[in-house]
Amino acid sequence: MSAGRPAVENLVIVGSGPAGYTAAIYAARANLNPLLITGFQDGGIPGGQLMTTTDVENFPGFPDGVLGPVLMDKMKAQAVRWGSHLVEADADGIDLSARPFRIQADGETFHAQALIIATGASANRLNLPSEQRFWSRGISACAICDGATPQFRGEELAVVGGGDSACEEAVYLTKYGSRVHLIVRGSRLRASGAMADRVLANPNITVHWNRQLVDVSGDDWLDGLSLRDTTGPEAAEATETLSVRGLFYAIGHTPNTHLVQGQLELDSLGYVVTKPGRPETSQEGVYAGSGCQAALAAERWLSHHDLAVTVSHNPVDPKPSGEPMATAESDAENFEADGLWQKGSYALRKLYHDSPRPVLVVYTSPSCGPCHVLKPQLKRILDELGGAAQGVEINIEADPEIAQQAGVTGTPTVQLFFQKELKQTFRGVKQRSEFKTAIEALLNPSLLD
Repeated sequence: MSAGRPAVENLVIVGSGPAGYTAAIYAARANLNPLLITGFQDGGIPGGQLMTTTDVENFPGFPDGVLGPVLMDKMKAQAVRWGSHLVEADADGIDLSARPFRIQADGETFHAQALIIATGASANRLNLPSEQRFWSRGISACAICDGATPQFRGEELAVVGGGDSACEEAVYLTKYGSRVHLIVRGSRLRASGAMADRVLANPNITVHWNRQLVDVSGDDWLDGLSLRDTTGPEAAEATETLSVRGLFYAIGHTPNTHLVQGQLELDSLGYVVTKPGRPETSQEGVYAGSGCQAALAAERWLSHHDLAVTVSHNPVDPKPSGEPMATAESDAENFEADGLWQKGSYALRKLYHDSPRPVLVVYTSPSCGPCHVLKPQLKRILDELGGAAQGVEINIEADPEIAQQAGVTGTPTVQLFFQKELKQTFRGVKQRSEFKTAIEALLNPSLLD
C-alpha cells in the first residue's frame, strides 16, 4: 500500500487520457481522494492519444488550438491540485471477482470499492512481411514523435490512412519532408471536412487513392513501398513502387481492454459495453466511457451504498498549480558542472569530456508526447541517485547534427555515457527501473557479476 493511502480506496481510475483525468478531477472535487493509475508502456503512454497529437482545435476554451501534450499536462495538474493521487506505472492485473476489487500496479495491490476503466486504445500496425525489419528504421506509428529526426528531413515520406490522424500527420510532416504521400485505401477521406481541406489544398501532399500497402523494402533503411490498386482483382500483385524514406501509420486503434476481458462485457471490437447513454458496465461498481459521467455515477453509487470515505481539503482552496518551468539552454554563463539536468549542445560537450559521472542524454522533439512523459521519470532517477549521475536534454530540431551523429532514428532516444564511452542506448519509453539499473551497474561494477 502506498504511504498514506487507505487500505481500501474509494475509487481507482485506470488510465490517464482525457477521460481518466476528467474522472479524477470530478472525483477529487467530490472529496473522494481518488487514486489514478496512469499507465506507462502497456497500451500507450500516460496522457493517452493526445500525447501524440499536435494542435487540438476542437476543445472548448482554446480558440487558437492547444498542443495535445500541453492540454494533457493541464488536465493532470488540475487533477493533482484537487487531491488525486497518481501511480505512474502500468496496471498489471484487475480482479473483479470479489469486493473490494483488486488492481495490481507498480508491485502493489490496490483495493477499491469502485473502479473506472479509462484505458483508451493503442495504435494499430499493418503487420507487413518486412514491417519488423524496418520498424524504427523508416517505419513509425507516430509522425508527431519522430517526424523531426534527421533521416526524414528533406526526404519523401508517406502516411497510411484516411482519417483525421492521417491527415494531421501528413500536414505536420510537410515541415520536414520534401513531399508527403498519403496512401488511402478508398476513394475518399474519412477525416473531418476541415482536416480533409487542409490536405487537399496542400501542394506538398500527394494523395494516392484506392491503394493498399503490400510491403516495404530497403537495405539498412526503408527506401520503398509496394502498393496494390484496390479497384483491381483481389489477387493482383503490387502494381507500383513508391520511393520514400519514411512511412507513418495512422490506421486506427485497438481498445486496451485485455485486463478486463472475461470479466466485463465487451463488444465485437473489444470495447467495454455500457448501458445506453450511461457509464455503467456489466459489473456493478465498475464504470467506463465519459470521464465526467463515470465519476458522477461512481460517487452516487458509493454514497448510496454508504461506502464513500470522504476527505476534507485543507486549505479549502488548494494552491494554484502554476506553469511548468522549461529548462534553459546551457551556455558558458549558466552551465553547472554539478547540475543534475541541463539542456543543449554546450552542456553535452562539457559533461561528455569532463564529468566523472554517468551521463544520460535524452534526445527529444518539442511535440513528442512520449518525451514529455519520459523526462520527469529520468529527472526522478537522478534525484534518487543523489547526484551520482547527470542528465542532458538535446532538442533534435535545434541540434539535428548532434542527433544524426548519435544515430537517433526516433524520439525519445536515451543514451548512457560513462568516461567518454557509450554504454547503452534506449529507444522509446522504458520503465524507470531499466535506466536506474543501468546507471547503478556503472557505479557499482560488482552488480554486473
